[in-house]
Formats: sequence, structure tokens, C-alpha cells
Amino acid sequence: MNLFNIIRDIEQVDPEVYERLNSRRSAFGMLGKAALAAAPLALGSVFQKAYGKTNDAVSDVLNFALLLEYLESEFYQLGLAAAGLIPAANRAGFAQISKHEAQHVAFLKEALGMAAIAKPEFDFTAKGNFNDVFTNYGTFAAVAQVLEDTGVRAYKGQAGSLLGTDVLTLALQIHSVEARHASFVRRIRGQKGWIVGNDGGAVPAVAAANYAGEDNTAQGGLDKAMFAAAYSDATVSEAFDEILTREQVIAIATPFLA
Repeated sequence: MNLFNIIRDIEQVDPEVYERLNSRRSAFGMLGKAALAAAPLALGSVFQKAYGKTNDAVSDVLNFALLLEYLESEFYQLGLAAAGLIPAANRAGFAQISKHEAQHVAFLKEALGMAAIAKPEFDFTAKGNFNDVFTNYGTFAAVAQVLEDTGVRAYKGQAGSLLGTDVLTLALQIHSVEARHASFVRRIRGQKGWIVGNDGGAVPAVAAANYAGEDNTAQGGLDKAMFAAAYSDATVSEAFDEILTREQVIAIATPFLA
């Protein structure tokens, strides 16, 4: 992320941006590499203070993302706290993912400020569908895959709502990390690192909605035949990821809300 390019872009639509930032202007000029490394976390706070409030539409998208990050962060915290649940060989990986999710929560809360929603109570059994989620590692890993695959598609689905804002760059930075999480979980479950068709990779049937549309073989007006007739439907569909709409994600997440 180039912070100066972001500010320059904003200046094109708001010539008074520097006046709004007033004393912070000199601070930006003094930023070095070390400061820029910490810039993503501070960016939301700076602009919220400069503009008084965030755009309602952007805040709505960020709170939608925050809900998912709350869900994932608490899920991994509880999983790591469950004695004997996660095998030693995979514990370090899940611990690192947990740290990432906690940082995503912290970032989104910082960006939203007073507009951030409070963390709700969660039911990780999903209304009884995963009763042994924190006692059976197979169930835990399957739910982890479902949450991560859903998160990737959910971020992608909201990208259009963030066009023209600096927040899009930051959301995409989280999106790519969520994709890495999903690949990690899929691999340790013996699955391919990417989604094949819409089977989800041996997840419970109740999670089928998480993979709806992933068997699509048409992209950007090109169908499978225009890619190469020799490719199977599975090969074409797994080369692209589909979005999940907000309505689809809410339907998926609702059983996890207490």
C-alpha cells in the first residue's frame, strides 16, 4: 500500500483534504518505512478524525466484514483453548491464523471507530449442526474450512461497494490473507488448496450453501468451450472463484449467531 498515493487520489475528489487533516499533514511528510508499516491500522482513525464520520455505505461494508472477523477470531481462540483438540503438527498454523484474525478485528474496529458494531454472542455448533466442534478435530477443521472459504467469497462480494475508496485497497489486503488461510485449512484436511466444483471438499451437507455457484464454467462472457474444449468442467470452475452476496453470507452466518 502506498499511503501517499491514497491521499493523492482522495485529494482529486476533495481538494480540502489537507486542511481537514491540518496538523496531520506534517506527520505524513515525516513518515518513514517503519511508520508506513504501521499505517494501515492508523489510517482509518486519521481519516475518521479528519472527516468527522465515515461514509455510511463504507461503514456498512466494514461492519459486515467485522462481523465475520469476530466470528473467525473467537472460533480459533476457543479451538486453541480446547485441551487436546488440535494436533501438535497443526497447532502452530492455527495459532498464526488466530493472530491474523485478531489483527483484522483490531484494524476494522480502528477504521470504524464509534461506528463499529459490538461483538455478538456466537453459537459455534450452528444450532446443533456441529455439536462436537470443540471436541472432535475433524469437525473443527471442517468448520474452519467453511468459515474461511465463506470469508474469501464474502470479501470479494463486497469489493464493488468499495470502488473509489481507499478502503478497497485495505479490504483486498485482508481478502488475500483469508484466501491463504482457506488454502492452509483445505490442505491439512487432505483437500486441494482451491475449491473444486461446488462440493466444498468433504464438508458437512449443511454447509452446501457456502459453495453455491462455485461450479460455474462461464467467466466474463466466455464459456468453457472458449477456454479450451479439452478442459473438464471441474478444471474450468476451479480456476475461478465466485462471489457470495451479502444476503447469502448472512444466511450462512445466522446459525452461528446465538
